[in-house]
Amino acid sequence: MARSRPAYEYTEAEDKSMRLGFLLIAAGLLSLLVLGFCWLRPALQERRGGGAANCTVLAVRQLGERFACTFSCGAACRGTARYPCLQVLVRTSRSAAPALLHEDERQLRTNPKCSYIPPCARDDQENSENVTYKQKYWKEKVGSQPFTCYFNQHLRPDDVMLKRTHDETVLLHCFLWPLVTFLVGVLIVVLTICAKSLAVKAEAIKKRKHA
Repeated sequence: MARSRPAYEYTEAEDKSMRLGFLLIAAGLLSLLVLGFCWLRPALQERRGGGAANCTVLAVRQLGERFACTFSCGAACRGTARYPCLQVLVRTSRSAAPALLHEDERQLRTNPKCSYIPPCARDDQENSENVTYKQKYWKEKVGSQPFTCYFNQHLRPDDVMLKRTHDETVLLHCFLWPLVTFLVGVLIVVLTICAKSLAVKAEAIKKRKHA
């Protein structure tokens, strides 16, 4: 007759539950470290030297210079097209000096000389039309109306952004999902240990009754 397992030993299902819990705890901690180093730290650095301001358009112009962009027309089809450079100069409520407006930090890093990069099309004419449409938007629809922009005096004193790359929602998700993963793992481990403890106590009480 096979020997029964001691009551304090975990069953196979309980053992799997404990492993899952510890795996989630490790994944949550690792995610916090990776996101904190690769994403959260640069986001906080970006926000530390900057802030919001009111911007007013001073001038909208196209430069004679054209820039290259890469378009995709299928899995194995890629090519290069060109687009004109649109510059939107603005005055901020924080400084009297004109600043160059950009869509966001990514666009600024991609092409610091221009305010807008159109979706890259194969046809250069289509790219030019997209830029011209954006130029009319800033001239006619926005005009002299003030709007919110973002600046960073330490990193880019002569540039402002229309929107932040790292906003409050992104920062929240950097903390929220790793923290949820960690807490779920802790909950699984705690519940498994509590369930095992209750089972051991119930087994001990049962044995005392039959003794």
